[in-house]
Amino acid sequence: MKQKSQTDSRSRQIVRASIIGIITNVFLSVFKAVIGTLTNSIAITLDAVNNLSDAASSVITIVGTRLAGKEPDKKHPFGYGRIEYLSAMAISFLVLYAGITSLTESVKKILHPETPEYSSVALIIVAVGVVTKIVLGRYVKSVGVKTDSDALVNSGEDATLDSVISASTLLAAGIYLFSGISLESWLGAVISVIIIKSGAEMLFETISRILGERVDADLAKEIKKTVLEFQDVQGVYDLVLADFGPNEYRGSLHIEVPDTYTADELDELIRSIQMTVYGKHHILLTAIGVYSINTKDAHAVEVRETLRKMVMSHPHIRQMHGFYLNEKKKSIRFDVIVSFDAEDRTAVYRHIIKEAEELYPDYTFNVALDTDFMES
Repeated sequence: MKQKSQTDSRSRQIVRASIIGIITNVFLSVFKAVIGTLTNSIAITLDAVNNLSDAASSVITIVGTRLAGKEPDKKHPFGYGRIEYLSAMAISFLVLYAGITSLTESVKKILHPETPEYSSVALIIVAVGVVTKIVLGRYVKSVGVKTDSDALVNSGEDATLDSVISASTLLAAGIYLFSGISLESWLGAVISVIIIKSGAEMLFETISRILGERVDADLAKEIKKTVLEFQDVQGVYDLVLADFGPNEYRGSLHIEVPDTYTADELDELIRSIQMTVYGKHHILLTAIGVYSINTKDAHAVEVRETLRKMVMSHPHIRQMHGFYLNEKKKSIRFDVIVSFDAEDRTAVYRHIIKEAEELYPDYTFNVALDTDFMES
């Protein structure tokens, strides 16, 4: 219930910020469209079109947020959270379209120039629009950061960019009034390029999240810290978090516990870890694997330390874990994490196995090449 109420609160904040954005942008668009037509200003007219696209972006954000809040079902058991990323992508395409359209119109005006006719009333309204956009941009982006909404962050950044564009329009008007030189069309072209660049950056950023980014290192540390607080958990490894939308993670990890643990004790420990992590971090651990630690054999401890020193002496080795020696079967197993910085991770891995077999030729080795998904 707590998680549900937090999700509802997040949704309300996003929708409220989007509605404010829609109302503000529609009013600005109407005023600027009228001014642009009366003054024959291509820059102001394009600014009006851009405001209208911002209003459409806010509508997309609301629709995306509502759809993302749908309950999981048979077809989508992990929910619909990733729809928000698609909303952010749609906004990016909308910004790109606005930029390309504006550039086309600006080029036409450069080839066939028209003289603008500014009035003091028109310039005052544009100036008010600059201030309004600055305030709106900061507000929307702050809500976006707070709620981890890419769509709102994109809208906020776009609004801030709009304020710069409007300020440039005022500058062009001032230059024309004092010198008679019209930079309207050229300014429109520059504005269009800036809009296109902004849209492309938004798009690439959203695609990156859809592809799957490294989870925030601080979050990973906090989860591991929480798990390590449990008695007898001596290590936490292989943490993997899958992103199913903003603040919607499913994860798995491995824990190291003494080899004296019974099945019922492990079951109770794992369930306790899952409930605690969900309660503190709102992350559902769908799987917790177990590495057992030799506690009954002094020789196993000695072998572990010898192999650890050998493994960690190699460049690009980030960690060795999951060690266990089975004297009865004459087998040794452990995992090694080789950094992505290594030129050939497989070659490093094979070299470690070769050295281990030379150190302990009487044992068979089961060594896993592991990955640190939190590597920065």
